[in-house]
Amino acid sequence: MIIYNVTINIHESVHDQWMQWMQTKHIADVLATGKFSSARMVKVLIEEEMGGTTYSIQYTTDTKETLQKYYDEDAPRLRDEGLALFGDKMLAFRTELELVSEH
Repeated sequence: MIIYNVTINIHESVHDQWMQWMQTKHIADVLATGKFSSARMVKVLIEEEMGGTTYSIQYTTDTKETLQKYYDEDAPRLRDEGLALFGDKMLAFRTELELVSEH
């Protein structure tokens, strides 16, 4: 299993609007691509020096190839929507994780 992890720091001035968009539209749009089997959103409990609130959204998929198809076919459009809505009030970075074991 591959986990596509998107960590986002969101400025307090747009936090509520962003949270609504994430939970009612964006995560659903990513899942609607058919390339992920599930998603979960967690709040990062460490306070950032830059302020804002940080979240991690973790999407699970079967293979690295499926994730690459997401990058090629869907990611630019979905990322652009967030940038258009929130601009520099949203800072995101992405990591790819491979599940080794669960206990």
